[in-house]
Amino acid sequence: MDILIFGFFLLFLLFLLSGIRIVRPTERGIVEFLGKYSRTADAGFNWIIPVFHRMFRINITERRVDIDPQSIITKDKLNAVVDGVVYYKVNVVEKVLYQVNNFESSVPSLAKTTLRAVIGKMTLTEANENRDKINHDVEKILDIEVSKWGIEVVRVELQRIEPPEDVQSAMNQVVKAENEKIAALDLATAIETQADGQRRAEIKKAEGVAAAIKLKAEADGEAIQIVNEAAEKYFVGNAQLLKRLDTVSEALKDNAKIIVPSDGELVNVIGNLAGDVVPIPKKK
Repeated sequence: MDILIFGFFLLFLLFLLSGIRIVRPTERGIVEFLGKYSRTADAGFNWIIPVFHRMFRINITERRVDIDPQSIITKDKLNAVVDGVVYYKVNVVEKVLYQVNNFESSVPSLAKTTLRAVIGKMTLTEANENRDKINHDVEKILDIEVSKWGIEVVRVELQRIEPPEDVQSAMNQVVKAENEKIAALDLATAIETQADGQRRAEIKKAEGVAAAIKLKAEADGEAIQIVNEAAEKYFVGNAQLLKRLDTVSEALKDNAKIIVPSDGELVNVIGNLAGDVVPIPKKK
């Protein structure tokens, strides 16, 4: 009798233990009773009735899925190889389980189709220049489509847009030509700037020389005026004589040589140079 009771107790314990379900914080659980939705189990300890209940766990963290490379015909009839990445997460686990069959494969497939539709409306040049717009448009369209599955699109990133080799080569040549054009313009601007700087420097130098000549002329004029005024004031009627003396002074200042006759007086020679100067009588 004791063994029978112990056996029932052991079976009951195993029955209880078999119904224990632990849900991690990154998951949510869907509990079904006899194949019908019963409840959503949160993170932590959960117990279900074995055989009658069944639990499905769904990861609710952000996921990353690659959009496989595909050839897309652009608006200008060029084939471009395009791929990208989609980041999404599950918001409503009930919809994910019951509204779509295998959402993990459905999301990248829908993203691939959406990317083809968006880029197909652009030229190859527009697609290369508007990657942010492509990311935004694909994310917006895709988020609307998958929201009915209980999924939220976090962001979409376009990884590459590769044109055909001949088109890529032509584009490289265009970029090279543009860079060379910009470099040539920069060089021309630098040369022009240097020439303009030199021209301005020469103008400033000429202006400085002209100003110096003008100042010297003004100073000489003022000096002549002062001398004339002094001559008129203190040597009335002897201005011509003063000028001659000044001439002699200038000649002697530059170490000019004067030949003196052997029978002449030095004072008389200087007097003849200066003008009508009365010589000093010779002592007998």
